[in-house]
Amino acid sequence: MAAEETKDWKMATTLVHEGTRRSQFGETSEAIFLNSGYVYDSAEVAEARFKGEDDGYVYSRYANPTVSMFEDRIAALEGAEAAHGMASGMAAVSSSLLSFLKAGDHIVAAKALFGSCLYIVSDLLPRYGVECTLVDGADLDQWEKAMRPETKALFFETPTNPVLDLVDIEAVCKIAHKVGAQVVVDNVFATPMLQRPLELGADIVVYSATKHIDGQGRCLGGVVLGRKDYIDDTLHTFLKHTGPSLSPFNAWVLLKGLETMPLRVERQVETAGKIADFLAGEEKISRVFYPGRTDHPQHDLAKKQMASGGPMVALEVMGGKDEAFRFINALSIFKISNNLGDAKSLITHPATTTHQRLTPEARAEAGIFDRTVRLSIGLEDAGDLIGDLKKGIAAV
Repeated sequence: MAAEETKDWKMATTLVHEGTRRSQFGETSEAIFLNSGYVYDSAEVAEARFKGEDDGYVYSRYANPTVSMFEDRIAALEGAEAAHGMASGMAAVSSSLLSFLKAGDHIVAAKALFGSCLYIVSDLLPRYGVECTLVDGADLDQWEKAMRPETKALFFETPTNPVLDLVDIEAVCKIAHKVGAQVVVDNVFATPMLQRPLELGADIVVYSATKHIDGQGRCLGGVVLGRKDYIDDTLHTFLKHTGPSLSPFNAWVLLKGLETMPLRVERQVETAGKIADFLAGEEKISRVFYPGRTDHPQHDLAKKQMASGGPMVALEVMGGKDEAFRFINALSIFKISNNLGDAKSLITHPATTTHQRLTPEARAEAGIFDRTVRLSIGLEDAGDLIGDLKKGIAAV
């Protein structure tokens, strides 16, 4: 079963056709190979597979034809040499770091991280002898001063979850590479449609494919992208022995998601811009966070490294937790959820959900307060969403 020849395609075409492998049945849609093992024509072939002398499949914990199609397609989108599908976004984050870090190494990470990512770098890695330094991601001097000879990794997300602060990818990569460290970027909020960290110098990019790549709230998945030697050797060896494998069925769902991602993200970004502009004119909304607006403090950086402002919006309501809850509870189209990147517009109160494990002081330092609300913009009509938000504002 051979992959189709890669053409000089535009992105939308790539996301429909790249990496397709057709069986002898000539199916149009990619096949789902829901098998765990594989049959060999002879004992000699089995031996060659396990030695790595034959390119066929061995076990679906290692690789699977449907998963391979997803990996090839997302790698082509990202402009990466290779990719490895994972069981979830957090499996991608943890494996991307644990696969090459060891006791005695040092990692520098931005303070503004999703709660589980912060746990990985500040709690889990130190248990195994990897020291962590947290810095203000927007402050290049802090990144520079945190570097040590034993620094092996820098990790950050941009835009950040939930208040959409930015990290200068290119500048941080230059700092890291002076000491030979690898830069790992969580690109979930920007999506691969709007930001390409590898082209800006990053070594590794991670996604929760659960978000905009699936885009319809159907399944879990993650992916790690980077150089072929890192993906095929360092990461693959770690994964095949630890097992956070991507389900073939979920890989198939993600393949279907990639086919429509350009259309979905374009619509979400257009609506997000309209919503941010509307919220900025409301007296009961004290602050709006959207990189696509000129009042975002890092708007120039957003223009430099992002194709647009993105599909996420954050805001602060006048007041505190009670007012934020009244705002959220008054909505009907926006659904209360800690997820994001769905076809349905979602609303989150980060201080009591996604970032609740942080201390109040740590949340404040990250710009997350009881008045902070995060919006993930879906595919509904922009006017309907704005009408829904008006109900929430009236309840504040």
